[in-house]
Amino acid sequence: MAKCVFTTRVSPSYDDLPEVRYQFPKRYLRFAEAAVGDWIVYYEPRNPGEDAGVRRGRMAYFATAKVTKVEPDQKRRDHYYAFVEQYLEFPNPVPLRVGSLFMEGALRSEHGLPKRGLMGWAMRRIPDAEYDLIVRAGLARDPRVLDLEASVAVAEDRPEPAETILTRRTLRDAAFSGLVSRAYNSTCAFTGLRLINGGGNREVEAAHIKPVSERGPDSVRNGLAISRTAHWLFDHGLLSLENDGRILTVPKLIPPAFSPLLRREGYVVFPKRDSDRPHRLFLDYHRDNIYRG
Repeated sequence: MAKCVFTTRVSPSYDDLPEVRYQFPKRYLRFAEAAVGDWIVYYEPRNPGEDAGVRRGRMAYFATAKVTKVEPDQKRRDHYYAFVEQYLEFPNPVPLRVGSLFMEGALRSEHGLPKRGLMGWAMRRIPDAEYDLIVRAGLARDPRVLDLEASVAVAEDRPEPAETILTRRTLRDAAFSGLVSRAYNSTCAFTGLRLINGGGNREVEAAHIKPVSERGPDSVRNGLAISRTAHWLFDHGLLSLENDGRILTVPKLIPPAFSPLLRREGYVVFPKRDSDRPHRLFLDYHRDNIYRG
């Protein structure tokens, strides 16, 4: 087994859905097969936008996942899929480098610049210590005070590897909650209410669209920010939504006192960024397997 970096773009030309699968050509097969049973990090490069002169892409590591299997692509010759589970999006995307420090040491040339040839590889192997550093930086509560260079020096002295930490549901829930709340500006998607007390505690909760119990990923695209009552109704299939955001209810089972709280427009409030909006794959799952309407 070996840890790897998988590169995927903002608008991928491949059939990538990072929470579930990663498509790649045959020349990278040895990397993917070596990663089966081990963890990878996703890296988003800088890439051209739709308009000339506009650059998109964060040049950052944005999530981690565990590779479970590799299978041939039945529709595209000499291409394969790496399938993943336990996907976790980082609250803090980790930049390619901080000052002179490269998160992947192999990318630094003798002149201190990125190695363009290696940077162009869709998959790259990465040492355990560097993987550990990226994950810890991505999950840090306050990345502004994280001393990355000092972290490199003590990485080998840490009592447990990052992949052990990643099995903790409390850590995953905290990261997921922060991502979803930020994307929705602490506003309930179904009611449009934004309630925060004097201590800064928000009333809204982060709901998984495809449940964790059904291997739903900890991704903002598998999440909704909703009030506690709406969360209970959503988890029990009394609330759902269409892919365009239209609210679905089970009128006979929804408490009469709750219905007036739903947005009059009949549509949920989605995040401003398209990349943060729920993915149709997860919405389809909720309607087909949980919604009781």
